[in-house]
Amino acid sequence: MLLAFDTATPQVTVALHDGDEVVAEYRASEAMRHGEMLAPGIAEVLDRAGAISQDVTAVAVGVGPGPFTGLRVGLVTARTLALALDIPVYGVCTLDVLAAEAIDAGLTDFLVATDARRKEVYLASYADGGRISGPEVVKPADAATGRTVVGRGAVLYPDAFPHSAGPADPSAAVLCDVVVRERFELLDPEPLYLRRPDTMQPHQPKKVS
Repeated sequence: MLLAFDTATPQVTVALHDGDEVVAEYRASEAMRHGEMLAPGIAEVLDRAGAISQDVTAVAVGVGPGPFTGLRVGLVTARTLALALDIPVYGVCTLDVLAAEAIDAGLTDFLVATDARRKEVYLASYADGGRISGPEVVKPADAATGRTVVGRGAVLYPDAFPHSAGPADPSAAVLCDVVVRERFELLDPEPLYLRRPDTMQPHQPKKVS
């Protein structure tokens, strides 16, 4: 069974795939509580499917781009589970997960924009079923476009992205499909930050002479 989850956005999404289809899914949208919501979400999808952790044969995780804290929760959990169960872990760009669902809905030429905070978005461009540029972090005004834009960024900045389309947030069920069918590049479970975290180590204090 494939266990998949993504914590690169304010939402926590978890799904379990039995090799043929998604058998359980969980979503929670409580900002800044990724660490509290992910473990219960994993337990819930396993319980709904009548499975235990030892039934999981692989883990899939969204690697962002996303804020440092939430992204770290998912990646640390994925690595820990993979190590404890001695199973593989696959990373997928979170924007690719959103793009896959948009492609399934019939879109062919579009952008994906998610919230990067600081009045910026994470942005990537897609056409003909693949990613053709990005991801990058940009100000919405600098990326303003008349193209269709998928993701929460289009909802937050309608002036820059007037032609928005769903989905707004990634789905772990779609993440399962991306991995099972290898629809986009599978990555190592390393965080795709694109910029330095908000919390930095303080500089070494100067000596007082």
